[in-house]
Amino acid sequence: MKQIADIEKPEGKLGVLIPGLGGAVSTTFLAGVEAIRRGFALPIGSITQMGTIRLGKRFEYRIPHIKEFVPLTRLEDLSFGGWDIFPQNCYEAASQAGVLKEKHLEQVKSFLEKLRPWPAAFNQSFVKNLNGSHVKPQNSHLDLIEDIKADIDAFGRENSVSRFVMIWCGSTETYLKPAAVHASLRNFEEGLKNNDPEISPSMLYAYAALTSGIPYINGAPNLTVDIPAMEELAEKQGVTIAGKDFKTGQTLMKTILAPGLKARMLGLTGWYSTNLLGNRDGLVLDDEGSFKSKEESKLSALQTILQPDIYPELYGEFHHKVAITYYPPRGDKKEGWDAIDIFGWLGYPMQIKVDFLCRDSILAAPLVLDLVLFTDLAQRVGMTGIQEWLSFYFKNPQCAPNIYAEHDLFIQLMKLKNTLRYLLGEEQITHLGLDYYYAI
Repeated sequence: MKQIADIEKPEGKLGVLIPGLGGAVSTTFLAGVEAIRRGFALPIGSITQMGTIRLGKRFEYRIPHIKEFVPLTRLEDLSFGGWDIFPQNCYEAASQAGVLKEKHLEQVKSFLEKLRPWPAAFNQSFVKNLNGSHVKPQNSHLDLIEDIKADIDAFGRENSVSRFVMIWCGSTETYLKPAAVHASLRNFEEGLKNNDPEISPSMLYAYAALTSGIPYINGAPNLTVDIPAMEELAEKQGVTIAGKDFKTGQTLMKTILAPGLKARMLGLTGWYSTNLLGNRDGLVLDDEGSFKSKEESKLSALQTILQPDIYPELYGEFHHKVAITYYPPRGDKKEGWDAIDIFGWLGYPMQIKVDFLCRDSILAAPLVLDLVLFTDLAQRVGMTGIQEWLSFYFKNPQCAPNIYAEHDLFIQLMKLKNTLRYLLGEEQITHLGLDYYYAI
């Protein structure tokens, strides 16, 4: 792993490859980046653009912006391309998604109109409630992979791209349990030859990326790079992988509130979460299989944060329920409602009610930007394989198989910033502080 002077500078264009280019998250991200580049907007929600990092002792007052401290790619050097099952250009798709107001889309219309997706690798059995016509005609896994690679090569040549990152912003695929075909790279590549039905479209994109030396980020709860075959491939190719499932609305609130309850040793008897969602994501999740993928991702945070095995008196028997209701009138304006039953001193019960009227794509867009820039940094540094230090951005963070994932948002943020300090040769911040008062 490289440090300081050995880190490759972000020279040339970074190609950002997006499966799901015409979706609400992607078009909101793209419109936002261009608005920021033109000076129409601020990158609110982006740690890479607006966040700071403390360096050294508190009395030194060294608190630079992260983008000034870390050699990140400039927004002006990002070039975008991707795939979608619908043919509309990104301006048409963004207008249809209804996330951004027309006056804001008009400011970047000329940019969005030029972004037209390539035909996608698609299998409706993995996303039952969508049926797009803009799909690749090839049927075999290997042919689809070669076609994806041809798209990447053509895009790179036409845009003079020096390196790439691929980030999945497509729909949630149906729930898959790891199978024999996922257990090793050898099994997986044999499965590609045999068109194994346990290999999803997102896995085809990931395989095409990793075998091309391109980092892959999984923004959905799909089983994709979090399988032994892909982890083995990433290490073999010397490529970074990260995932999974962007941490946006309700789960963001859980990873903020649950650490607070645990810090105060307050007990939990139940946490009921329901969502009203009306965009394409809501339509996709109206299918039982796709909902199962999302449910597994949403359920994972509380168990890990609260550690019921260690604190059985406080968290050993809490009931956790997650529901998602597709409600078209709500559009992208999701409502996440939580009813939280807690107990305190002498076991007396209390309640917390949270009604988060959020905008999923508005919360997700800055995550896409940060993940693209940080993953590109990791690749230039030589941090191959799983990027657990990016757990901050995910509902269900990928980590080494012999450890548990860290879900506490505040620990995740400390992990992220300490990783940046380490890479740039700065002292780790422990917040001990005793040296300000005692000779230690």
